[in-house]
Amino acid sequence: MNRSTLRGKPRPAAALLAAAITVTAFCAADAVARSYPFGPRTRAVNDLGNQYVPFHAHLWDLLHGRADGGLLVNWQSGFGSSFLPDLGTYLSSPFALLVGLFPRDEIDLAVYVITVLKTACAGAAMAWLLLRLRPGRWWAAGLLGSAYALCGWSLADASYNPMWLDGLVSLPLLCLVGEWALSGRRRLLGVLIVALAWIANFYTAYMATLGAGLLLLLRLWLSGLPRRRALAAAGRATATVALGVGLAAPLVTVVYFGTKHAYPGRVTHFAPVATEDVLARLLPTTYGFGSPALFVGTTALLLALALPFHRAAPVRVRAGWSLLVVAVALSMQWTPTHLAWHAFATPNGSPYRQTFVLCALLVVAAWHTLSYGVPARRALAAATALLVLAAAVASRSGLVHSYAWPVLLLATAGALGGLLLLRHTEAARPTAPAPTRAGSLPGAGGGPEAAGSGPATAGIGSTAGTGPAAGTGAAARAGGRGRGVLVGLAVVLLVGAQIGEAAATSAAATRLRLNHLDDYAPWGDRQRSQSEAVSEADGWPAYRTDPGREQTVGNDPMVVGGQGAQYYSSLTADVLSRTLTALGDGWTSRGRNVQSLDNAVTDAIFSVGARVHSPPDQHQRWNPRDSTPVTVSRQDVPPLVTVRPAAAPGARTGVSAFGPSPYRNQELLLGTRVYTVPALTVRTADGEQPERAAGDRAGTVIEVPRTKGSGAQGSRGRTAAASRPSIAAQCPAGSEVYLWAPHFSGTARLTDTPARPLTGRFTSDAAKIAAMQRLGTAPASGRVRIELSPTRTGTVPDGAVGCLDTARLRTAVQRLEETGADEVTVSDGTVRAQLPAGSTGTAVLAAPRIAGWRCAADGAETKPAATYYGLVAVPLDGSATSVTCTFHPPGLRLGAAVGGASLLTLVLLGTLTAVRRRRSARHPALRTAGTTATRPREHTTSAL
Repeated sequence: MNRSTLRGKPRPAAALLAAAITVTAFCAADAVARSYPFGPRTRAVNDLGNQYVPFHAHLWDLLHGRADGGLLVNWQSGFGSSFLPDLGTYLSSPFALLVGLFPRDEIDLAVYVITVLKTACAGAAMAWLLLRLRPGRWWAAGLLGSAYALCGWSLADASYNPMWLDGLVSLPLLCLVGEWALSGRRRLLGVLIVALAWIANFYTAYMATLGAGLLLLLRLWLSGLPRRRALAAAGRATATVALGVGLAAPLVTVVYFGTKHAYPGRVTHFAPVATEDVLARLLPTTYGFGSPALFVGTTALLLALALPFHRAAPVRVRAGWSLLVVAVALSMQWTPTHLAWHAFATPNGSPYRQTFVLCALLVVAAWHTLSYGVPARRALAAATALLVLAAAVASRSGLVHSYAWPVLLLATAGALGGLLLLRHTEAARPTAPAPTRAGSLPGAGGGPEAAGSGPATAGIGSTAGTGPAAGTGAAARAGGRGRGVLVGLAVVLLVGAQIGEAAATSAAATRLRLNHLDDYAPWGDRQRSQSEAVSEADGWPAYRTDPGREQTVGNDPMVVGGQGAQYYSSLTADVLSRTLTALGDGWTSRGRNVQSLDNAVTDAIFSVGARVHSPPDQHQRWNPRDSTPVTVSRQDVPPLVTVRPAAAPGARTGVSAFGPSPYRNQELLLGTRVYTVPALTVRTADGEQPERAAGDRAGTVIEVPRTKGSGAQGSRGRTAAASRPSIAAQCPAGSEVYLWAPHFSGTARLTDTPARPLTGRFTSDAAKIAAMQRLGTAPASGRVRIELSPTRTGTVPDGAVGCLDTARLRTAVQRLEETGADEVTVSDGTVRAQLPAGSTGTAVLAAPRIAGWRCAADGAETKPAATYYGLVAVPLDGSATSVTCTFHPPGLRLGAAVGGASLLTLVLLGTLTAVRRRRSARHPALRTAGTTATRPREHTTSAL
């Protein structure tokens, strides 16, 4: 790209440079960390592996017509979950559509490429914004744009929460919308950008909108505009945001109401982190899950710190930007403003999700410093002193590791070296004539940012200078070449420092995340085998195929196919989680990640006719080593729609009707008694009666034995097999034995049985409960002894053992098959079932009764569906031969109305504007009279 091209198009050049630096540093970091796709270490940690990759896999299936369900209902997860809220939460970004261009088995690579592309676009957008705010070197704008894209929040938090990266892209774009509102230009484009930002990810778009609003208010204050014109500009910006959010309302309202119907999860309270931890996150290679990742690179940080001491910049500019940065930083540590940043709800997980706004303000402040010329040595010395002070305080933080100091020293040396070289070239170059007319804002009468623009122009030119005499032309050209070499060296130092410390910071975060977050393997042989098994067994909608109890991630059905209970989302329905918990299911993430329940009765209830059985995921170190092949078991199950007897008048049929025993709750849904729940005798490893626990975890306390044998005699003369806690019970001979112990951690297995027993693995803690497990078959004597191997102290509830009569279960299933639907068809949000003539009672759809279901018998008017112990139900009077249920997510109609009104308003305003322009074109005198003379924007003598 030659110099003449750069003079004409500095913004595209800056954007491309920012994107190139961002991609280089991002990929180099993963190569250094040996992380996917450049090494053997997985990058699928926490929600990236559990949610984002599976949801993108489901989107791939939707785009290629292979998904079970559509935009309204996801029939693969949670036995039928509302998909539009999930789409608005995880997949509404325009970047997400790119997943369809990749092979299905490269879904992890697709998400990685989308993540890199989003980050690069954020840097490009920021570089474009910086040159819109004030003129300056195009390469410096690109450098600072990449500093924003590679900020600590992006590298440490958003890189494995890719939906947040849409907020990183949106913030500079929304700031551009504010700039257009100041000048009264591009109103339609501004509305569309706001709408796109809120559609892409409304959560971070909300924060970005607040940040852009703060920046706009400061710009108005600095502009020196008359109050009336400033209020008009603020009004235009407010109207633009209102119309944009209105256009996004059909998706935003659906997500909002989805959160209202979601399982509540954990209620958290904000606690600000220590000052030394906050300052530590300004430094490279620091990492802490619950602290604000403020790293923006040493160059940007030094320039931002130098702004208050930069005498070339007007006092009002120095004070305004410095105070805004400090105010936003303090707002992150105060509970009321913390709640305001997070839509008045402290989030689960990282409590500093608005950090990218402060990073953006630091970068914009750094740009204002540089746009008035490179700071003098005294200003740089003061900034360096502040950096040293911050590092000294941060050294007391546990977030700073030993390798942070050499990285910081090298980055500081590169940043200071580059800035001092630039300062030297400015001092050595002839001063260009100051522009006679300059204004910092379109239409401004010369605000404080316009003041001093003459000296700044000399500071932001490249290497060109024009001597007064022709005889000095050769000397001027020689001096220009020498200064060009120094500028090039400065650019190398600054860009090298930026790439080096950003790559080191990202690599450190990638490695440290693996130490405290759960991680998951990318698509491989395990998923391929499971997917093939599911595909061969699939019979939807005649019956469901569950991908199995031994899960790989929290959303296996979306990754490998099938239609199971397993589902993990921030919007997991309350009724789903409570229903499955009442039936003995387990969950993690405090109830929002429900698991598959391998139980013959619940399989019959939910029409699971095929179930995949896989060995434990060998990627997880704590799982036992197991190389058994993937298998599929089948059983006869009722259809998706069955007919049950009508409930007694006044009887409760909601989730609240469930009792404490999951065995009795299963029988309630099945309609038949099939379990024997015997009395239990629980003994400690010493053979004594254990203590009792009360409260939410009532039951018998099971402790880890103090003496552990390994085949030798223990201290009390007992062998290892006899020195474990145990449960004794009496079951009917030949019955299937189940253990329900939601707050027990460890393993359980039957002893004294001729059949090969199964080993049940249970995991529970503050955020998890264990699912019911089948342990095997009761012996002919009926005496059941369950040996427990606890890994931590837990409890076993009363009624923990259930003995299933499989003959009774088969009889119940046959009865439901005889009276159930003759034919069931499913298409996205509509289920139709043909029933036997004369059916009376209640038609039950084996799907959770989430908000939004409406049903009708035959051609009657649809009404909100009834509930049958948490499932969708339709009353029958004996005359109907079919039922139809349709699903519309709550909030969709309201959002469509608001969106339609916003669109109509936008069309009317556009029409009115067009009419005014036409009249103005017919009457030029009116246009001339109504135009106020404005000063041109600041300009620079060179783009380089």
